[in-house]
Amino acid sequence: MSSILDEYEDSLNSRHPVQHSRFVNVRLEEEKPIFNKQRIDFSPPEKINHFAVCNNQLCMSLGKDTLLRIDLAKPDRPNQVELGRKEDSRVHKLFLDPTGSHLVISLSTSECLYLNRNTQKVRSLSRWRGHLIESVGWNKLLRTETNTGPILVGTSQGIIFEAEISASEGSLFNTNPDQYFKQVHSLEEDGRPAPVCCIEVERGPESKVVIIATTRKRLFQFVGRVAEGSEQAVLEIGPYSLYSPLLLEFPFNMGYSEITFYTPKLRSCPKAFAWMMGNGVLYGQLDYVKLDSLLSDVQVWDYTPDIDFSFNKPISIVLTQFHFLLLLPDRVKAICTLNGQVVYEDVFPDKFGTLKKMIKDPAGGLVWIYTEKAVFRYHIQREARDVWQMYMSMNKFDLAKEYCRDRPECMDMVLAKEAEHCFQDKRYLESAKCYALTQNYFEEIALKFIEAKQEEALKEFLLKKLNNLKQSEKTQITLLVTWLTELYLNRLGLLQSDEGKHGVFQETRDEFRKFLSSSKHKECLYNNRTTIYDLLASHGNVDDMVYFSVIMQDYERVISHHCQHDDYSAALEVLSKHCDEKLFYKFSPILMQHIPKKVVDAWIQMGSRLEPKKLIPALVNYSQMGSTQQVNETIRYMEFCVYQLTVTEEAIHNYLLSLYAKYKPDSLLWYLEQAGSHLSDIHYDLKYALRLCAEHGYLQACVLVYKIMELYEEAVDLALQVDVDLAKTCADLPEDDEELRKKLWLKIACHVVQEEKDVKKAMNCLSSCNLLKIEDILPFFPDFVTIDHFKEAICSSLEEYNQHIDELKQEMEEATESAKRIREDIQEMRNKYGVVENQEKCAACDFPLLNRPFYLFLCGHMFHYDCLFLEVTPHLSTYKQTKLDELQKKLAAATQTSKSRHRPATKEEGGDTASLGKGSAGVSREQIKSDIDDIIACECVYCGELMIKSIDKPFIDPQKFEEEKSSWL
Repeated sequence: MSSILDEYEDSLNSRHPVQHSRFVNVRLEEEKPIFNKQRIDFSPPEKINHFAVCNNQLCMSLGKDTLLRIDLAKPDRPNQVELGRKEDSRVHKLFLDPTGSHLVISLSTSECLYLNRNTQKVRSLSRWRGHLIESVGWNKLLRTETNTGPILVGTSQGIIFEAEISASEGSLFNTNPDQYFKQVHSLEEDGRPAPVCCIEVERGPESKVVIIATTRKRLFQFVGRVAEGSEQAVLEIGPYSLYSPLLLEFPFNMGYSEITFYTPKLRSCPKAFAWMMGNGVLYGQLDYVKLDSLLSDVQVWDYTPDIDFSFNKPISIVLTQFHFLLLLPDRVKAICTLNGQVVYEDVFPDKFGTLKKMIKDPAGGLVWIYTEKAVFRYHIQREARDVWQMYMSMNKFDLAKEYCRDRPECMDMVLAKEAEHCFQDKRYLESAKCYALTQNYFEEIALKFIEAKQEEALKEFLLKKLNNLKQSEKTQITLLVTWLTELYLNRLGLLQSDEGKHGVFQETRDEFRKFLSSSKHKECLYNNRTTIYDLLASHGNVDDMVYFSVIMQDYERVISHHCQHDDYSAALEVLSKHCDEKLFYKFSPILMQHIPKKVVDAWIQMGSRLEPKKLIPALVNYSQMGSTQQVNETIRYMEFCVYQLTVTEEAIHNYLLSLYAKYKPDSLLWYLEQAGSHLSDIHYDLKYALRLCAEHGYLQACVLVYKIMELYEEAVDLALQVDVDLAKTCADLPEDDEELRKKLWLKIACHVVQEEKDVKKAMNCLSSCNLLKIEDILPFFPDFVTIDHFKEAICSSLEEYNQHIDELKQEMEEATESAKRIREDIQEMRNKYGVVENQEKCAACDFPLLNRPFYLFLCGHMFHYDCLFLEVTPHLSTYKQTKLDELQKKLAAATQTSKSRHRPATKEEGGDTASLGKGSAGVSREQIKSDIDDIIACECVYCGELMIKSIDKPFIDPQKFEEEKSSWL
C-alpha cells in the first residue's frame, strides 16, 4: 500500500518526470514570477513623447517643449527643463550615456541639443546641424561627468561621425559644447545609404576595439587594436580603417532594427547580443578571442504567427541573461534564449494606450516600458531558477548542474538524467559515476549494470557509493565493502588466467590493494576481516591474503603462512619488523629449529623487550635434540642475557650452568668464579650447581660451590682430592672461627702425612698455619719416623712456650702493681672532704643551699637534691628514667614503713612483725638512696658527659618555639 508521500511524489513526477528520485520537491508557497511588472505611480502632465534611463537617471520628453529629469534615488525631487525649440520641431530621439551624465536630444528638424546632468541649460550642437541622429555609440572608457570623450554618431543617411562633447564653456573663440564632428564611415543597403539604426562601441581584452553597427537588415562588425597606454581618441584612429568590416545581411526588413546586449557585470564587456530585424531575432554570444567574427553560437528566432507586421510589428527588444523581451504594441513576450520557447507573455490594457518603447537600465537591471500616459517597470527575479531544466533537456548536463548547485532535488534529477543518457550511449563508467551521486534506488541501479554484464561499471558505482556514505551507516558500508571485494577477486581471477593481460592484472591488483588499505574503511575491514579472509581463501588468493593480514596487523596469520610454506626467513623478517613480543614467544620454537642464528640475532636486537624466561621452552626443546649450531646459538643468547642484559632470574642462570656443564666445561669454572662469592651476588641455585658439577665430575667447581655455601670441611675434603694448595686456600676462609681453621689444617696435615707420606710437606703445613703445633701433628706420623725430622720444629715450639710463659709473668706483675695503686686511691678518697659556707647557693635555682638536702661535686658545683633531679631527668635514657621512677616509688614505700614503726602496736599486730619491718625498711632505704645517687649524682650535670651530649640541642624545643616566642611578645 503506497503512502501519502509516495502518492505526492508520483504527482510531482507526473509534472516533472524523474527516474525514482527520493527527493520530494515540496513547494510550500508559489514561487514569485521571474518577470514582475509594476506600474509607476506617476501621472505625466502632458503626453510622453520619448523616454531614456541609465544609471538611475530617468529623462523623458513631455508635450511640445518640456524635458523632465528624475533621479530615481530621489524620485520626489523631479527637475523640469524647457528646451526652447521652434514650433515646427519635435523630439526625434533621446540618447543618455551609461553614467546618466550626458543627454543628447535629436530633433526632427535635423538639429541636436545637449544637456548635462549638473546644469539646467540646454545647449545646441551647431556642428551636428543638418543631420538626423539615429544612434549614438558612447565611449565607456574615456568619459567623465563633463566630457563624453570620443563617441560615434549614426545618422539617417547612413553616415557615421566621430565627435566629442564637453559640458564646459570652452575658450573665447569656441563656446560650443561640440569639440569636433567629422565623418569616419558610411553604411549602405542595396547600393543606397541606409540609416544607422544602432551603434555600439566596446573595448575588449588585449586593447581590442570592437564596433557593431546595424542598419535595417545589415549588421556590421569593425575590429581593431590600439596601442597600450594611448590617451588620444581611440575612435579617431579608426579601427574600421584598419580592417574591412564584416557584414551579416538578411533579405527582409521592417523599416528599422534594434540591437541589445547583455553585460553580466558593470564595466565589463557584453557577453551576448540580440538583434531585432525583419526576419526575426538574431541572438548569440560574443567571443572576443575569435579573429574572423565577434559573433558566436548565432541563432535566429523566427517571429511567431501571431506577430503580423501590418498591425503589431515588434517595437523594441531587451536582452537578459537567459531571455530576450520583445515589445509589441499591446504586449510583452519573453523568449528563452536556450530553447526559443515563449515563457512569458504580458498583455497591457487598452486604457494605457499603445506601447511605445522598452529600455533596460544597464546599471540597475530594471526594464522600463512607457506609453503616452503611463510608465511601467519590470523586476527580474531569479531568472536562472528553471534554466537547469532546459540545459538538462538539451543534454548539457554540466551547465544544468551549475545552475542547480544549491537545489539538491534538482541536482538529483539532472544526475539521474545524465546517468541514464550515458547508459543509453553505452558509456557505462560515466553512467556509474553519475548514478552513485543520485538518490535513485540502489538495487535497481545495481541490477541494471548486472543485466548489462558491466562488472567494471558496477564496481565503479559501488566505489562511488561507498565513498559517499557516512561513517554512521555501518550496515551499508559493510555490504558494499564485501561486494566490492568479491568483484575484485572475480576480476583478478579472470585476468590471471589470461597471459596476454598481465599489465591489466597488475593494475587491477594495485587498485584492489589500495582499496584494502583505504584508511576511510579501515574500521569496517577490521570488523569484518574474517569474512574477507574467507573470500580470499575461497578464491585461492594467497598473496593478497598475506597483504591484507599485514594491513590488519594480523601478523600471526602472516607468519603462520610463511612457516607453512617453509619460508622461515620471511617469517622472521615479519617478526623483526613489527616487534610483537607475543609472536616471538609463539613462533620462536619452530624458527629456532631451522634458522637458529638469525633467530638469536633477532632476539638480541629486541634486547630487554623480550623476557628470556619465556624463550626457554624453545631453547630447551631444540638444544637437546638439535645440532651443534643450535646449542651454540642457545649458549650465545644465554650469555647475552646474563652478561649484557644482566638478567637475575634463577632459571636463566641455572640453564646456562647446565649448558656449560654439558657442552662447554671450560666456561663453567670461569662463570662460577666471576658470579661472585657472596650469596647476595649469586643468581643461580647453589645446590643445583653442586649436583650438576658432581654429576659431571667437575671437582674444582664443586670446591668453589662449597666455599660459597660456607661448607668448608666438605670443600677441604674435596679439594684434597684435587690439589693440596686448593685445600689450603679453603682452610683459611673461616677467619672468625679459629677452632674450625685448626681442624681444617689438621685435615690437610693428616692427608699430607698419611696419604702422601711427605714429612717435609707436613712441616710446611705447620709453618703455613700458626694455629698448629708440632704436638698436634705428631700423632699422625708413623712410629718408624725418627726425631731428627722434627728437631727444629720441637725446638721452635719450646722456645715459643718459654716466651709465652715470660709474657704471662710480666702481665701478672703489672696487674699486682695496678691493684696496689687502686687500693691506695680508695683510701685517699675516703679521707677527702669539702667545706660549704652558709652563703653558698644552688647552681641551678640560685637559692641558699643549706635549707634543703644538697649534693657537692669535686668540681665545686653544688645543687639541691630536687634541682639536680629536675636537671638530670630530661637527659636520661628511657631505661634509666623507668628505673628511677621505680626507685622513687620504693623509697616512698620504705619511708612510710619507717614512720609506722613509731606507732604503738595493736592487738592484731605482733611484736615480731614490727621488728622485722624495722630491719628491712632501714636496709632498703639506704640501698635505694644509694641507687638513686648512682643515677642522678654519678657526675656533675654541668661538667660531665651529659653537658657534652647536650651541646647540639637547641635551648628552646622546636615544637614549642612558636609558643615561647609569643610569650615574649
